[in-house]
Amino acid sequence: MDMIFSSFVLLLFAASILAFEGAWLWWSGTHGGGARRITKRLHLMAGRGDGGADRLSILKQRRYSASPALDHALRRLPQTALIERLLLQAGARWTVAQFLAGSGVALVAGLLLPLFAHMPVVPSLGVLAGALLLPSGLLLRVRGARLHKLEEQLPEAADFLGRALRAGHSFANVLQMVGDELPDPIAAEFKFTYEEINYGVPMNEALHNLAARVPLTDLRYLVIAVLIQRESGGNLAEILDNISRLIRARLKLLGQVRVMSAEGRMSAWVLGLMPIVILMVMSVASPKYISVLWTDPTGLRMLWYGAVASVVGVVWMRRVVRIRV
Repeated sequence: MDMIFSSFVLLLFAASILAFEGAWLWWSGTHGGGARRITKRLHLMAGRGDGGADRLSILKQRRYSASPALDHALRRLPQTALIERLLLQAGARWTVAQFLAGSGVALVAGLLLPLFAHMPVVPSLGVLAGALLLPSGLLLRVRGARLHKLEEQLPEAADFLGRALRAGHSFANVLQMVGDELPDPIAAEFKFTYEEINYGVPMNEALHNLAARVPLTDLRYLVIAVLIQRESGGNLAEILDNISRLIRARLKLLGQVRVMSAEGRMSAWVLGLMPIVILMVMSVASPKYISVLWTDPTGLRMLWYGAVASVVGVVWMRRVVRIRV
């Protein structure tokens, strides 16, 4: 019990230090001498003529923070590149600094809420774990929903590309037409690719960037087909039609698999959440009865054994019902 309370106090102290350091970095990045020098230099570069302004406007680089100093500091960390890629794939407008700030706020809330609510140790640890996982979980959920919608829109986009190519349009113009005619989010991705090509990025590089922003196997097939056709020739419209039929058949089979595995997935959710819900309910309804699990050494060992067994069971059931098509 003393070790858990000491660890909790140590985490609270570390969170306070990180919050103070983040506030100092924000102030120095926005009001410090380095930030003023960078702003002055940017104003000078913007006033050198149209050519310099054009060079600055076509970089198409997402900034990690509105503060130049903080942006430079975040780019030195290797983990921020992964966060930036996830934000880009999720279509989020947040910067990396804003996401990290939100994660810090959630962490502080997870530390302070159990103290003010006088919660027992085990529910407090559960609240803290939830606060740590909440921002990343929400980001991954938004990313998954957007990728799923892109996957559903991809056959229609392939058909649109094939019809437009048969009508005599160039491939670059077809990308622009997809961005103008189809709904988001697939329209935004193809429009961004067209803008890259229009700014002077090579076609192959722009298509590789599209495949990196949208990590879907079906889209990679489409990109590979276009790249091979550009090198060796062939009827691209017919290839796109075949890809569209293949994607539709795969999505239909995937829907059937999801229907057949729905019972197993629901069982995994119920069996995984039931011990946690019962433990939290009993902690509120009868704390003296359930407190034996974390006050007695034998109960604490049983609690950890049960938690490990539950995690292993849920992971095993998820692997069983998760079928890749």
